[in-house]
Amino acid sequence: MTTTHNPSQDSSDQPTPAEGYAGNVTPPLARRWMLEGKAILVDVRTDAEREWVGRVPGAISVAWKQWPGMAMNPDFDAQLKAAVQGYSKVVLLCRSGVRSVAAARRASELGIEAYNILEGFEGDVDVNGQRNRLGGWRFRGLPWNQ
Repeated sequence: MTTTHNPSQDSSDQPTPAEGYAGNVTPPLARRWMLEGKAILVDVRTDAEREWVGRVPGAISVAWKQWPGMAMNPDFDAQLKAAVQGYSKVVLLCRSGVRSVAAARRASELGIEAYNILEGFEGDVDVNGQRNRLGGWRFRGLPWNQ
């Protein structure tokens, strides 16, 4: 599924409803919550993705699945609970906003107020099969490094 850049989503101040977790937020809203100390950003991508593609400064790394093989992280629950201590909510980031939905559902089951970051770090693929052109943390010009 591809999406188009919708400038009206860039500054959305409200989460959108979701099933099984607190809601979905745009990358700019997630960033604002981070800066205001309202939420911790947890990056659920694999170690390899963060290393090769880039990372968000200030994010905590807690892989949902691990490379190679994309096996579930058996320590996810404990690592996530440790990461969110002292915060009232967590915003979860993956590559395109799919794995972070599963992680948000699990976080909610653990009693954590969890939000999925729409579009993820790289966004959906475009008609040429390339990411970072239709949405995502990097596409929106938010801070990241390698």
